[in-house]
Amino acid sequence: MRAEIITIGDELLIGQVVDTNSAWMAQRLNEHGIELYQITSVHDDREHIIKALDEAFGRVDIVLTTGGLGPTKDDITKHVLCDYFGTHLIEDQRVRAHIYDLYKARPDVLNRLTATQWLVPESAEILPNRVGSAPLMIFHKGDRILASMPGVPYEMEIAMEEQILPYIIDKRQKTVSLKDKRPIIHKTLQVTGIAESSLAILLEDFENTMPEGLHLAYLPKDGVIRLRLSSYGALTEDEMQTYFDRLKDLTNTYLVADTDEPLEVIVGRLLKAKGATIATAESCTGGKLASLLNKHPGSSAFYFGSVICYDNSVKEQVLGVSSEMIKAHGVVSEEVVRVMAESVHELLGTDFSIATSGIAGPSGGSDAKPVGTVWIAWATPQGTSAECFHLGKLREQITDRACVKALVGLIKRIK
Repeated sequence: MRAEIITIGDELLIGQVVDTNSAWMAQRLNEHGIELYQITSVHDDREHIIKALDEAFGRVDIVLTTGGLGPTKDDITKHVLCDYFGTHLIEDQRVRAHIYDLYKARPDVLNRLTATQWLVPESAEILPNRVGSAPLMIFHKGDRILASMPGVPYEMEIAMEEQILPYIIDKRQKTVSLKDKRPIIHKTLQVTGIAESSLAILLEDFENTMPEGLHLAYLPKDGVIRLRLSSYGALTEDEMQTYFDRLKDLTNTYLVADTDEPLEVIVGRLLKAKGATIATAESCTGGKLASLLNKHPGSSAFYFGSVICYDNSVKEQVLGVSSEMIKAHGVVSEEVVRVMAESVHELLGTDFSIATSGIAGPSGGSDAKPVGTVWIAWATPQGTSAECFHLGKLREQITDRACVKALVGLIKRIK
């Protein structure tokens, strides 16, 4: 089965709101063997919505819409869907009772505009929305369906998990042939230290021998290339694993991880497995590493803290970097980052530490140390090491790449 997402709202098209809903839905659909064919964003405009619906129904079995279900004049989705499916609005007593219960502690919300929320299309199947006032609507067009949901992310996610996905999965089980129920499988590994073009040459024979329905995608970002192997119903789990193992063997020299997890999650898992801890001393990255390391639940098991030493006085007074060393070697140097890493390691009593110092620009570079020069040091139970990197010319790009290099280097050292 194929699905298409139509996100409705001017706010998405002017960049005022970022569409996180589609990425979340795409992951959940793929987990359940439903291929997402296209994502379309449209204005709060009747003709634009209708055109998008016509085109989507010409391509897919399931259309998922989000947005435009509020009580204000700019929310027109429900009215457009009535026109499209040739129906009209009627009062739904269940939705009305739900809204009264939802807002019983806020009587000011129960006004004439809120009352429009319990008006629903007569021909639609109405599913409960336990956390919001906009009902979930299912429309049928032959053997294809449309599910309309709110655009508020937490409402949409609960709606998908509790109502829409179970509905779609049940329909799929009843209508799809056994052959078409074979799973959609994605397996991803991450490599570094090789150019994308060189990697493609390395894997040329592998790609040429892949069966029909198996695809390999190259997804480079900040010095790490994710290789995603995808089977859209072509292979069984065991067959897919065989090809994935071959891919891992071919890329073993450059392999960082054989999962699609963020690097900081991999770091956390490795540290927790060893019962080890980490701290950071950050200059050019300004706390980005710290933010990544404590981003996910459970980080308190391994992440102790950081010293953000952007100014030289902090490096000197807190981490013990001498002014003489800075004068002799410069703040962006192997000598300085080694001291930073070892000092924070000792100061916070951790097993591992990372230190960064670089020139993020746009000014401050020189012929000897141009913008983008970054030194990173790792203090580990086996000793301290440091490497110099040249990470581009754009400030945000440099700091993001520095964090990636720092985490990749740590993963290798932990292993």
